[in-house]
Amino acid sequence: MEWLNYHHLLYFWHVAQEGSLTRACEKLRLSPSTVSGQIRRLEEAIGRKLFSKSGRNLVMSEDGLIVFRYAEEIFSLGRELMDTLNDRPVGKPLRITIGVADVVPKLVAWRLIQSALKLSEPVQLICRENKPDQLLTELSQHHVDVILTDAPANPQVKVKVFNHQLGKCGIVFLAVKALSGKYSQGFPGSLDGAPLLLPTENTSLRRSLDQYFEGLGVHPRIIGEFEDSALLNAFGQEGLGIFPVPEIILAEVKRQHNVYMVGCAPEVYEYFYAITVERRIKHPAAIAICESARLMLSESSKME
Repeated sequence: MEWLNYHHLLYFWHVAQEGSLTRACEKLRLSPSTVSGQIRRLEEAIGRKLFSKSGRNLVMSEDGLIVFRYAEEIFSLGRELMDTLNDRPVGKPLRITIGVADVVPKLVAWRLIQSALKLSEPVQLICRENKPDQLLTELSQHHVDVILTDAPANPQVKVKVFNHQLGKCGIVFLAVKALSGKYSQGFPGSLDGAPLLLPTENTSLRRSLDQYFEGLGVHPRIIGEFEDSALLNAFGQEGLGIFPVPEIILAEVKRQHNVYMVGCAPEVYEYFYAITVERRIKHPAAIAICESARLMLSESSKME
């Protein structure tokens, strides 16, 4: 049976937390030679390199990141054990780390995630926003439990993951009162030459909208392109152009930004996916998010 020296693991954990051997030694009140020697023995025992140098700091390797996540759990359980034995309240919540692709509107992400907070047991959410490909790397390293995004995983990314389609919703166009009154008449033909604020070309929604405009034979005047949907909505609120919004957050956007309906795009949909490393999702909070999202998006589709 293979044995793990938990003193060595503890020293590694402190250095990983601090990102510096010097700072970790000050906290542990041990000499750098002692701590570095113990970490070297841990590396020899597991047959993996845990750190590399970056200037004056230490950066964890891929194996180091995996060991660090396990060390976090191990020492967290140790603290919980002592709290239990000393009759201190534990109340450890169910933890889930969710990667939100930066192309997903913040209000949509909130609508999809909030169901996890309604579970009978307390849940601790950790949300990380990033580019989809970068989130896939974090998922493969078990830094996130599930990714919420608008498209399946890129097959060119060499990461074994599973796509779980949550559903789709329609797209509506909104604008301030003056623009709405001007362009709602004769929609969607009225979009020809109309000022538009759109998501950037790297999004699935933008590609669908471009195909929609091409099919209609209209050529909007694109005032701005935005990666951040909240920023796009803010520009729309200032009356700089008409902008698209997923139907499931229509009420919230109209209320928050004091904007009005211009028209619906019945041929345009925004799709949403959950991506995991598991073929069958097992995390209770992830299951709650996916089930709630499918129900919500299904109801949205029926309203179109």
